[in-house]
This record gives sequence, structure tokens and C-alpha cells, in this order.
Amino acid sequence: MFLDHLKKKLQENQPLFIGEETAFRSAVLIPLVQVDGEWHIALQVRSLSMRNQPGDISFPGGKIDTTDATPLAAALRETQEELGVNPQTVEVIQSLSPYIASPSFVIYPFVGVIQYNEIVPSYNKAEVEEVFTIPVKWLLEHEPYMHLVSVQPQPSSDFPFEKIMNGSDYKWGTRAIEEWFYDYKDYTIWGLTARILKHFIEQLK
Repeated sequence: MFLDHLKKKLQENQPLFIGEETAFRSAVLIPLVQVDGEWHIALQVRSLSMRNQPGDISFPGGKIDTTDATPLAAALRETQEELGVNPQTVEVIQSLSPYIASPSFVIYPFVGVIQYNEIVPSYNKAEVEEVFTIPVKWLLEHEPYMHLVSVQPQPSSDFPFEKIMNGSDYKWGTRAIEEWFYDYKDYTIWGLTARILKHFIEQLK
């Protein structure tokens, strides 16, 4: 009886990873646009007045709200809020593999075609400083470069060291994360945006 119940429960939809239900979940759109007959990817510079990551380059997107039916719905909603693009006019091509930045943070990317003239000049100036595009051809021909960042765990002040072997002398392992960079004209794309962009370009190759 127990095994039958177990098999039934395990055959139900499983989360993408352990902790997905409680992780900070966000969704982004990789907007494909045509500029002078050539395919480009549209990117935005975050407003310099933003509290978080002002001036960073990103895809349109953001936190998945409880009112969003799906991650895709969140990506389209955020694209409308930031770039003024009507979700009904977006031709969604495909979802990409989610990017699990950490067990507590996951991003769901989607690829879609939008009309560039819908963005300019209707983007939200309170959140977006500037919108620009990069030719897909340029991205296919130029490799990003990478730098490593070491991450050292920092236990909280109330961490129960008395419950683990070696206590406060426990040797925490450091790990290195890859930070990728694209330099295009006067723009530097890095961080999560560069990582997702790199994955997308690798799919094209």
C-alpha cells in the first residue's frame, strides 16, 4: 500500500529543483527585433535612479507575482510595464532552460519576437534609462570573456556550531562562480544577463 502511494506521488509533477517552491522566482524575455532587415536582440539599461542595480544592462523581466499564471505571463507583463509592448503582439518562440543562480534564486527565460517601433519611445523612463539593440550576427562572431569570483560562506551569528563536527573550526568550502562579459560599443553586458545571453547564442550555434 505504501509503495503504491509512493509511486503515485512521485509520478506527479515534480519541481524543477528542490526548493523551487520557496525560491525567489523571476522571468525575462529575450526580445528579438528586426532593425534594417537584420535580426537584433533588444536590451535595456536600468534607470540610474533605481535602488537596485542602477545602470546595469538587462532583459525586460522581473519577479513572478502571485497573480501571474505562469512564468511566461510574468515575463510578458514585465515587458509591457518596462518597454510598453502589448503582450498580444509578442510572438513567443520558445522557453529556454531556467537559470538556477542559487537554490534560492531562479530565472525563467523566454525568447520572443517584438516590433522595435513598439518600444521606442514608449518605454518606462522611471525604470529604463535607455534601450539599445545588438545584432545577432555580432554575437555569433564575438566570444564573451570570463572572470571568476570566489564565494565564501558566512554563517549567521546564531549558527549552531555545537551541532556539527569541528564546530566553529569547520572548514567551509569556497566556490568560484563564472561571470561572463560582452563588450559591445560603449556597453558592457555582464552578470545574469550575459549568462543567459551566452546560453541563447550557444543554442543558435
